[in-house]
Amino acid sequence: MPDDTPTDRGPAVDAAERRLGRRLRERGETVAVAESLTGGLVGSVLTDVPGSSDYFDRGVVTYSNDAKLDALGVSRESLDAHGAVSAPVAREMAQSVRDTAGTDWGVSTTGIAGPAGGTEEKPVGLVFVGLAHAAPWGSGDSFVRAERHVFDGDRWTIKSESARQALENLLAAVD
Repeated sequence: MPDDTPTDRGPAVDAAERRLGRRLRERGETVAVAESLTGGLVGSVLTDVPGSSDYFDRGVVTYSNDAKLDALGVSRESLDAHGAVSAPVAREMAQSVRDTAGTDWGVSTTGIAGPAGGTEEKPVGLVFVGLAHAAPWGSGDSFVRAERHVFDGDRWTIKSESARQALENLLAAVD
């Protein structure tokens, strides 16, 4: 079945996933994801593309602080000082999943999907997307960064937009 035809799971795989898959395959690169609020949605969307096993290594869902600490080694200090929904934690999540998996890229999502749990400082819809790249040794081109986003909508919309943003960030970095 061609990549752009509808599947039994609903609409056709989005062009962004196909472009990302082609680009990673062309570059011979791999990706792993660490997810909190998206609960595996980023990995699910990545694996909707036939042949994604060429570049997708793993997805780790670390919903609680204990899971972030245990499965990813996110520091207790970052969790205490900044909270799970923060740029420092998103960076640590992306870096850890990249390094643990031995992939070229690590992507993370952490945020507040709602409908409850938001505060004035950290409203419902606040999301941090982390991105970590392992460039060749000695190149000085490796990086870890996180971007802050605020999405409107219900829980599903916030999760969906967060997953989409994670894929768009990775696509922009590999292009």
